Amino acid sequence: MIHNIHIHISKSQIPKTMAKALNLIPTSTFPPFSCPTRPKRKFSIRATTESSETPVSSASVQAKPEPSSPPLTFAPPPNFKPPEPKRFGVRPDKVFDILGASLALLFRLGTGVFVSGYSFSFVSKDDIPADQYALEFNDSKVKETSKVGPRPQKPIEIYEFEGCPFCRKVREIVAVLDLDVLFYPCPKNGPNFRRKVAEMGGKQQFPYMVDPNTGVSMYESDDIIKYLVGKYGDGNVPIALSLGLLTTLTAGLAMIGRSGQGSSYSPSRLPSKPLVVWAYEGSPFCKIVREVLVELELPHIYRSCARGSPKRQILFDKTGRFQAPYLEDPNTGVEMFESAEIAEYLKATYAL
Repeated sequence: MIHNIHIHISKSQIPKTMAKALNLIPTSTFPPFSCPTRPKRKFSIRATTESSETPVSSASVQAKPEPSSPPLTFAPPPNFKPPEPKRFGVRPDKVFDILGASLALLFRLGTGVFVSGYSFSFVSKDDIPADQYALEFNDSKVKETSKVGPRPQKPIEIYEFEGCPFCRKVREIVAVLDLDVLFYPCPKNGPNFRRKVAEMGGKQQFPYMVDPNTGVSMYESDDIIKYLVGKYGDGNVPIALSLGLLTTLTAGLAMIGRSGQGSSYSPSRLPSKPLVVWAYEGSPFCKIVREVLVELELPHIYRSCARGSPKRQILFDKTGRFQAPYLEDPNTGVEMFESAEIAEYLKATYAL
């Protein structure tokens, strides 16, 4: 039985953040690790652009070692075992990391937490079968819906990094539109994808987007946002992303709590296949994992799954639960929840 509580949140409104709505999970600080000199390797990355540059695939990242170098292989850390997932908890030694990452919710007023056209209502537990994802509150469940636009066949490709307010704006619209994205991290001093952007577009400026579905490529965050909402949304830019300088200023302030994290390159080994991460921009727990992915310059397919995303049910069917972030590593076969352990796993597996 519906309890007659029905709230609609359209993308023209600014949602208020609820602690449980973020699916809080433990996260991790990143202990320092040694950074020896990185061996030189040649990399081949292809991408489609508007110009006459070489068209490129969005499905893989190829690391081509020098002929004298052995092929790169990856394995989980010794005695590695994925942790048991836990919900709505923060490890005591990670509280300050989560608080710092959560400041973004305040400055951005929850942008990136909800999919476009999000709405929810409280219904009886019996109204939603046990094999369907839903939050539970006392004797009720939360029925969530959203309105997503046309789906791209191939993931949008975006070159960016965490410590950039313009890049954050684009990541927020990715969450609002519930898009899958192949992120190519471009941290400062990163040896691989920054120069690739210069080759494709003529300059190192971020974010840089390539849509392999249409052949369109472009710089400028506001232009990228307008393109994405026009192609994969209803054409209307959310208010929180249409305030010009104010949007950029608040996106910059959103990074205060994690100042410098996810901005500079840490030497790493580049895998042959991109990792897969189920996450969303509005979650401070997903943010911690994203910082490590960017610092290690690890390409990753980002399955955006903000509140209202149909992909929450897909992950629920796959694992028996929904919790974000969730990592799938095709290079080692590892699949795991828990942000703290994901960050530690990434460093142990890919950092030099």
